[in-house]
Amino acid sequence: MTPPGPDAYGIVPVKLTMLDQLLREILSSRVYDVAKETPLDSAAKLTSRLGNIVSLKREDLQPIFSFKVRGAYNKIAQLSSEEQAKGVITASAGNHAQGVAFAAKRLGIRAVIVMPQTTPAIKVDAVVEMGAEVILEGDTFAEAKERCDALVTETGLIFVHPFDDPLVVAGQGTIGDEILRQSKGKPHAVFVPIGGGGLIAGIGAYIKAVQPDVRVIGVEPFEADAMFQSMAVGKRVSLESVGIFADGVAVREVGEYTMSVAQATVDEVIRVSNDEICAALKDIFDDTRSIMEPAGALSVAGLKSYVAREEPRGEHLIAVLSGANMNFDRLRFVAERAELGESREAVFAVTIPERAGAFRDFCASIGRRVITEFNYRLSSRAEAHIFVGVATQSKTDAQDLAEQLNRKGYEAVDLSNNEIAKLHVRHMVGGRAPDVTNETLCRFEFPERPGALMQFLDRLGGRWNISLFHYRNHGADFGRVLVAFEVPESERDEFAAFLKILGYPHHPEPDNKAYSLFLS
Repeated sequence: MTPPGPDAYGIVPVKLTMLDQLLREILSSRVYDVAKETPLDSAAKLTSRLGNIVSLKREDLQPIFSFKVRGAYNKIAQLSSEEQAKGVITASAGNHAQGVAFAAKRLGIRAVIVMPQTTPAIKVDAVVEMGAEVILEGDTFAEAKERCDALVTETGLIFVHPFDDPLVVAGQGTIGDEILRQSKGKPHAVFVPIGGGGLIAGIGAYIKAVQPDVRVIGVEPFEADAMFQSMAVGKRVSLESVGIFADGVAVREVGEYTMSVAQATVDEVIRVSNDEICAALKDIFDDTRSIMEPAGALSVAGLKSYVAREEPRGEHLIAVLSGANMNFDRLRFVAERAELGESREAVFAVTIPERAGAFRDFCASIGRRVITEFNYRLSSRAEAHIFVGVATQSKTDAQDLAEQLNRKGYEAVDLSNNEIAKLHVRHMVGGRAPDVTNETLCRFEFPERPGALMQFLDRLGGRWNISLFHYRNHGADFGRVLVAFEVPESERDEFAAFLKILGYPHHPEPDNKAYSLFLS
């Protein structure tokens, strides 16, 4: 390639690298027309517990309670007058929708937001209140995006990508600038939630340009780890399915642009469980009296995991709280799981003799520990299987308790990581039915919208008898159901074919320990 020649003044133009160009875009960003510089707050309780100086970057304090306003506004504000006149459109079930609506209202231009029908009402209402036009389409983001793409072609509206756009990434990158100015000395590491990668690409690009020794660490749920998997193989990986608890980061595939930036600026990606996210939500509440959404607490969950693994002491660790648009109904689920995520509670299946005084003897065997939950129903005259929750200090403490119980002659199984046990069985203990035959257990997911449960039941039909059914609304976008059918051995192949055409994600559970102990 021939290098560029000198211009009329004898100056040779310099070809900027991708990161150089992104840094320029960050420094010239328009975000402060609408966004504010959020504080970097000290987390006193986390600091004391973890033995490190923990600070929280409070993006939940933005006008839309999320960092997304930065990137959306920066992109829309830099459209030409002709493009702004056409109006903007996006597909989003979350905070990006509110960011686009807010930016468009401030600039006085038309905004159309395509959202899945499963979007929580709090988010739909927030977008409508900002003056945007909302179109509800499909049960998933993919279906909403398909409708959005069609509308772009039909109407000429300008599409604003939620993450894979340099101007959107640059807007988010202003957070990195604020962090370094506010931290009063070089921090050891900055923890950032990852969905499509726009937030960490922007923050990582700025921090590595100014303070390359600061570690930039991404955090994802195990159920939505597209960046983790992509970084591991060096190319973008599209997930077959994603968990929806942390819906703000539930993407199947990270951006092409954002991944290329992340590869150059991100030191590692840590994955965390839903229980760890719930524990982090409680930690943040204890320190700030504020309630994050699950995606907003990812960074704290990752920070705690990093401290447990690396054991740093006295270091300055910063977690970006990305948003607080929490559906209130989810708080019930969070409260149930926070103690498990913090390893302050463990749940066990314990087999005890079926005789008077056996429960008292069991309680005596665990000493002065607090029993947090106890579920039991007589199922035979020989022995009883109890579902019990016990207050613990750590994962190691829970393991020690299980070993202690087994040494004393009890058969104890730790169910703290058994999703079926925590989500369903704990509410159904005692549900044995001695007359049931050929029972087949399966988990299902269906879109949580009016009439969805009845539609699910209609599709199941009456071909096979339902011998067990458990559903509980957890305030999420998708409902989760545990169902058992009576399926004769001769009809197993026909039943498997039926599940494939049913149209709902399903997960057979033929060998689940919690089910075999309490329900089968």
